Amino acid sequence: MTEGKLVYIASPYAGDVEGNVAFAKAACRYAAAQGYTPVAVHLMYPRFLDDRVPKEREAGLKMGRRVLAACEEIWLCGERMSAGMKAEEAEAKRLGIPIRKVPSSDICSFQKQIEGQRREEPAGMEAMTLC
Repeated sequence: MTEGKLVYIASPYAGDVEGNVAFAKAACRYAAAQGYTPVAVHLMYPRFLDDRVPKEREAGLKMGRRVLAACEEIWLCGERMSAGMKAEEAEAKRLGIPIRKVPSSDICSFQKQIEGQRREEPAGMEAMTLC
C-alpha cells in the first residue's frame, strides 16, 4: 500500500454501528489498496466524542468539515446516504472537492477477496461480515 491522494471516506455510522464501522474499515482498506490515503472521521471521533450528546456531535461535525477541507476527494461509500453524508457531500460541493460514489459492491468484492487471501488473521483484524 502506498500513500497517495488524501480521500475523505464518508459512509453511514448511526443505526447498525457495528456493521457500519466494519463497512467503513473495509472502505478505508479498499482506498488504501488503490494507493490513496483514506481518512474516516467517523472511525476516529466516536472514540472520544459521544454522538448522542448534541454538543459533542456538533463538535465532531465541525472537526469533520475541517478535515474534509484538507482532503483532495470525498468518497461516498455505499448506496445509503445518511444525513451526515448528505451534509458532507454538500460541503464538498461548496469547497469544490471532487466527489466519487463508490458502490458497496466494489468494497464488498474487495473485502471478500482479502478475506480469501488471509490464512491467519492479524491481531485486531478479525474477519468482517458486511456483505
